[in-house]
Amino acid sequence: MEFVYLAFWAIVAIYLIYNIFRCIRIIPAQDVLIVERMGKYSRSLRAGFHILIPFMDRDAYYHTLKEQSIDVQPQICITHDNVQVKVDGVIYLKIIDPVRASYGIEDFQFAAIQLAQTTMRSVIGTMELDKTIGEKDLINSTIVAAIDQASEPWGIKVNRYEILNIVPPKSVLDAMEKEKKAQIAKRSQVLLSEGERDSRINRSLGFKEEAVNKSEGEKQRRINSAEGKATEIEALAVATAKGIEAIAGAISDQGGASAIKLQITKAFIQNFLHVAKENTEILVPADVMNLPNLIANLTEPRKPKA
Repeated sequence: MEFVYLAFWAIVAIYLIYNIFRCIRIIPAQDVLIVERMGKYSRSLRAGFHILIPFMDRDAYYHTLKEQSIDVQPQICITHDNVQVKVDGVIYLKIIDPVRASYGIEDFQFAAIQLAQTTMRSVIGTMELDKTIGEKDLINSTIVAAIDQASEPWGIKVNRYEILNIVPPKSVLDAMEKEKKAQIAKRSQVLLSEGERDSRINRSLGFKEEAVNKSEGEKQRRINSAEGKATEIEALAVATAKGIEAIAGAISDQGGASAIKLQITKAFIQNFLHVAKENTEILVPADVMNLPNLIANLTEPRKPKA
């Protein structure tokens, strides 16, 4: 009987020690423990060492204050132009008020995911496929605004939402690929035609500039040639004038007339000998035989007629 009595008190002691140890809580940083006492909210335990009252306090909810990323599973959305696309994403949220996150909603993560999917279907339904693919930022901001407004009573803050993939049907992808190839081919042809046009324009401008340069060069050559000939003629005229002036001065000097006669006679004889070559018959005027009278007639000045 004594053994049973000792065993009973041993069991009671072990049970009490176990409950005492169960009432010890060590909370890490950025974590919160919601404690209820007798079924009602009592307090929120932050990082540190805490002891609960046995049989009265219990840890009802455990939350982390770190930013959480929640995957939004792929879902089918229909665009404004009746194209089905599969869309998935990620929600980034953070608990601001642990109490409201515990008692304001049953499961805030599930509610945020459902609200994100509903908002996504609504937003994509107002857009055409091309705009849907190119306006991810607009969709993200719209979903964040909708979730943030609805989640205020939940004690959470949605920081951002990111769409990971927007996948159209394979037939639409094939059509988009063909369209893209056609646009690339068209752009290539346009660039080639523009290049050919620019090349022809450049060649024509080159020919034009070459022709202008040649004409300018020819013009300048002719001008230089004409100026050279004019200078030459002017120089010859000046030299001739000076020679005539010198001859006239020499004739007017003493013995000048005799010198002139001698030169004319010498030139006449040289020219006559040049004409009267061997085996050549010539007719000589009678005046030529009277060479002194001929020279006198050539050198004497003629009197003007009355």
